[in-house]
Amino acid sequence: MTDIADAAPGGAPGVPRIVVTAAAADLLRRLVVGHGALMMHQSGGCCDGSAPMCYPAGEFVVGDRDVLVGVLDLRLRVGEIPVDLPDGADAVPVWISGPQFEAWQHTQLVIDAVPGRGSGFSLEAPEGVRFLSRGRAFTDEEAALLAADEPVTGQQWEAGRRPAPVAVPQIVAEAADACPVPRR
Repeated sequence: MTDIADAAPGGAPGVPRIVVTAAAADLLRRLVVGHGALMMHQSGGCCDGSAPMCYPAGEFVVGDRDVLVGVLDLRLRVGEIPVDLPDGADAVPVWISGPQFEAWQHTQLVIDAVPGRGSGFSLEAPEGVRFLSRGRAFTDEEAALLAADEPVTGQQWEAGRRPAPVAVPQIVAEAADACPVPRR
């Protein structure tokens, strides 16, 4: 779990809405080599289930009301804290539909990569692994910090608005580091 005591410069909350495992970050870096800059969209169902889908940047049309969950920084390794927003192939914006964000806004998304073949049109499908979303409910303290940080919509992104980087690591070694499973 992340330490949220300090906020990032510029008022960004000290808690990310999204984190990624080292395995998922490594997979994204491999996909960048073959496909260039990437983007992701947290699917809401239909033919691709509810998996996070990875596309070449610009290949998925982001709607005006879609919400930016975060920008993954492929320059970072486990535990490193971003000092600025990445750009180009180092930046992987992750989107979710506005209505789906309303349902998930109290949950930190944890994108992992696991063995198996994904479905749909996501770029990792032929790699023998698939992206998987896991989730962790925000604590009351985290939710209060995030309430003061209005997320960026697709319309605002097109107009040039960008989020400030968070002041905590966004890459974790394993999913359990972000969403621990209680001992039984």
